[in-house]
Amino acid sequence: MAVETILPDLGTEILIPVCAVVGIAFSLVQWLLVSKIKLVPEVSNSADGKNFTDSLLEEEEGINDHSIVQKCAEIQSAISEGATSFLFTEYRYVGIFMVAFAVLIFIFLGSVEGFSTKMQSCTYDSTKLCKPALATAGFSTISFILGAITSVVSGFLGMKIATYANARTTLEARKGVGKAFIVAFRSGAVMGFLLAANGLLVLYITINLFKLYYGDDWEGLFEAITGYGLGGSSMALFGRVGGGIYTKAADVGADLVGKLERNIPEDDPRNPAVIADNVGDNVGDIAGMGSDLFGSYAESSCAALVVASISSFGINHEFTAMLYPLLISSIGILICLLTTLFATDFFEVRNVKEIEPALKKQLIISTALMTVGIALVSWIALPSSFTIFNFGVQKEVKNWQLFLCVAVGLWAGLIIGFVTEYYTSNAYSPVKDVADSCRTGAATNVIFGLALGYKSVIIPIFAIAISIFISFTFAAMYGIAVAALGMLSTIATGLAIDAYGPISDNAGGIAEMAGMSHRIRERTDALDAAGNTTAAIGKGFAIGSAALVSLALFGAFVSRAAISTVDVLTPKVFIGLIVGAMLPYWFSAMTMKSVGKAALKMVEEVRRQFNTIPGIMEGTTKPDYATCVKISTDASIKEMLPPGALVMLTPLIVGIFFGVETLSGVLAGSLVSGVQIAISASNTGGAWDNAKKYIEAGASEHAKTLGPKGSDAHKAAVIGDTVGDPLKDTSGPSLNILIKLMAVESLVFAPFFAAHGGLLFKI
Repeated sequence: MAVETILPDLGTEILIPVCAVVGIAFSLVQWLLVSKIKLVPEVSNSADGKNFTDSLLEEEEGINDHSIVQKCAEIQSAISEGATSFLFTEYRYVGIFMVAFAVLIFIFLGSVEGFSTKMQSCTYDSTKLCKPALATAGFSTISFILGAITSVVSGFLGMKIATYANARTTLEARKGVGKAFIVAFRSGAVMGFLLAANGLLVLYITINLFKLYYGDDWEGLFEAITGYGLGGSSMALFGRVGGGIYTKAADVGADLVGKLERNIPEDDPRNPAVIADNVGDNVGDIAGMGSDLFGSYAESSCAALVVASISSFGINHEFTAMLYPLLISSIGILICLLTTLFATDFFEVRNVKEIEPALKKQLIISTALMTVGIALVSWIALPSSFTIFNFGVQKEVKNWQLFLCVAVGLWAGLIIGFVTEYYTSNAYSPVKDVADSCRTGAATNVIFGLALGYKSVIIPIFAIAISIFISFTFAAMYGIAVAALGMLSTIATGLAIDAYGPISDNAGGIAEMAGMSHRIRERTDALDAAGNTTAAIGKGFAIGSAALVSLALFGAFVSRAAISTVDVLTPKVFIGLIVGAMLPYWFSAMTMKSVGKAALKMVEEVRRQFNTIPGIMEGTTKPDYATCVKISTDASIKEMLPPGALVMLTPLIVGIFFGVETLSGVLAGSLVSGVQIAISASNTGGAWDNAKKYIEAGASEHAKTLGPKGSDAHKAAVIGDTVGDPLKDTSGPSLNILIKLMAVESLVFAPFFAAHGGLLFKI
């Protein structure tokens, strides 16, 4: 019997698409506002009514300097072309892989019932008849392809917007730091809202189209939808690893030769790797991050929907309650929209000191408002009492308990964000200590940095543990899935803050390359330093949500594969645990070494150019940027396949040969060890980077004693930063995809593993 909810089904059918369309419209409006800044020199006569002081200010800041605007436009198009061509190359290779994997999904899932087209009895209720396994195979394949395409589009659009906005941010920086901040932040918002709205809209449309075939068989319908999460995350894996290798090869190569050997500043146009470095920020941090968070979002929605479809929502066909996860995301878009206006319209950023607080306020405001939003959705979209599937039994849950599950995830995300900020921002003692340790050379810097990273794991893990305990106690695995959704409900704001970082980083690079005045570079540096910390906060969110998502998917997998308990003391499970815990190390080893190898090639090329092309150091001849871009592209395409294959093939091999119990061990092991390495790697790297920036900025007395650029302490800091680069931008962020991807893949293939897996133990 269906219990009525306050929000009728028709209301849900209108609300979700409307919120998504509002999100897309908002991002277009923001984009129009950014596009008003022209990249062509303005022709103006000082006689046309401008007062005298205005034109004086323009003379001083070089606003009328046509050659600078021209230069910015040239550099911007070089970066944009580099990023576009890399992504197209990457997508070509990954596209082949995706097609092959889609065929695999179809064959494996279709063979569960021997490709028969007859109705079969349902998995969880054998009295009813469900659609054939072949249908699930076909629809899973379709949703996998849809997820992959949405993920690619999200990353690509993000990159396009970022490369569109970077030079515009630089030009606005001439008018003051507040103006530049708004451009960078608006452009970030374009990406955040497009991604959140697209992900929601495509998922909603897919569910409705699949419903035309499945009708009342919701169990089969939502099992087929899990392919969406798998598609999103598998693309994200390649985007993250490929982009990460690309950006860090260029970055490490540019830093080692430019700063340490030749003593030229960062982003100096004389450095041959400088364009590749700036392209890398866009393909790694923007396109990679976009696909990554989209993957998390798609998977947590899928995990929640799968569990709900076998709970009272699905059994009684309560459409509104069933789509509770999508309703949370819809309200999230509206609330993030309001929050964004606080940064761009209600409060103006006037000086450098206000940048970081403005970004932090975004997180606090969106979290506080979202708590109210979740309470509202839980009240109107859920029956007052319902049952949730919990490993074979139905557990009774009240709607306020489910509200608490989501809220716990939301606030845990905020706590993880702030702890990350404390450990990676140069306003607090941990980074200052790391900077101070640079006095005695690079070795102490590395020791302090590693210690900081390991220490920064403690509080986030407790936050994740507490949210897992609370949400599981209240609503079993469904609770954990919606807690992950809670953490990701403010994804539009989180992504806006995140994309803001690389955009301001690029803006600084363009200012340096176009030869703008020192004051402008200082402004873009201030924007960039804040962006560094917010990028670390974004990674914290991504890792925290990955842990919860992975656990929820793990629960769904265990239910689907019909395992009653996962017993650590059985040898089958224990070998899985210990091997699973090793996988993140294997994966990190691959990605770190790939960056090292690519950086080596890059260093050799940059040295070759400095030594053999006369006039580079004098600035009379242009270095050959294209070769460096090519080195990065080739290296990342070649090196992203082995780590990708490791993650994608492990669940298949383990499931087929060792069966579902061992696979459950592998998933648990990789989750437990992956989260720790991911948090410590990204925080160590972030701290080293900001320790270097702390010394360079020389803002406090303490920082001044550590040197100007080029001092011994500064060189030690640069070495730390270079070591941390692959940690914070390649292996750290890719690990959270490893955790989620193995779990969602196991869930998609669970019917096959349950029917035909464990070949070695059957002999």
